[in-house]
Amino acid sequence: MLARLPAYAGSNPLMRGTRLLKLLSYAALAAAAFTAPAQSVPHATGVIHTPAVDIGYEAFGEQADATPVIAVNGGPGLSHAYMLMNDLWQQIAQHRLVIFYDQRGTGASQDMDAQVADLEAVRTHFGLQKAAFVGDSYGGLLVMAYAAAHPEHVDRLVLSDSAPPAWKDIVHLLPQTFPDIEEQDAELAKKLATDPDAAARAQLRNHFRMIFYSPEKRDAYMAKMGDLGYEPAVDEAVEMATENLDLTSALPKFNFPVLVITGCYDMNVAPLTAWRMAHAISGAQIVFFEKSSHLPSYEEPDKYRSVVEGFLN
Repeated sequence: MLARLPAYAGSNPLMRGTRLLKLLSYAALAAAAFTAPAQSVPHATGVIHTPAVDIGYEAFGEQADATPVIAVNGGPGLSHAYMLMNDLWQQIAQHRLVIFYDQRGTGASQDMDAQVADLEAVRTHFGLQKAAFVGDSYGGLLVMAYAAAHPEHVDRLVLSDSAPPAWKDIVHLLPQTFPDIEEQDAELAKKLATDPDAAARAQLRNHFRMIFYSPEKRDAYMAKMGDLGYEPAVDEAVEMATENLDLTSALPKFNFPVLVITGCYDMNVAPLTAWRMAHAISGAQIVFFEKSSHLPSYEEPDKYRSVVEGFLN
């Protein structure tokens, strides 16, 4: 969400060069989206080259004794920048390395194996033997898939308002909770029938109107979020590729610490989803955020930082 530090694939050198040039402007937009913390931290952006895809990343802080974090954003089809709408992660990066990256945005392969391979490429690029993986929303499904494939590299796992290990098990209450906005979405689809991408992007903004507990926090967020970097085709491709994925049997095998976070008023992924995941993972902690919907890191940042740092330490 917001300005995009793109991950991309393809053999067209003109497109690859154009996207690399765009990387600098996207990084500037993302940096301007949040208020700098009182104590600044090192900040870097770059591109990880792999045979299949070039992966844009953004990192805060430095490698230290503290466990590094790889943060995996939701979507699918969104950049990581929606997670940088406040300085929460910059504050956490005062004591550790925090890495964001953008999941592949084009290319023939959008399946979960490819997404896991990209995440493994990020870990390898930074030379991390182990890391804490924080999966936000759809990113939670991705880090669960990564943890199932590469448990030896997982120090601990944070599932933040995460999708369930199987799409069929999601408890999604937005249509029942916001029938007026759902009706507006249907009208947008009709009005913009000849431009489905425009319809999808307009519907995404409506989606954001439904994922906050506080109207004031919602309005402040939406007033500055700008371009969400949304790629509807990627969203559709990834959802189709993962609709039959079921990682439920992998959860009991996780033998590293797991923290499950959920907003009490999350109608996008209702708290029952988090409750079920926490009970499927031996020893998992679950923390409810009582004044949050789908983005507790934005609605209750002080509590979120305290909970996450306490778990990481």
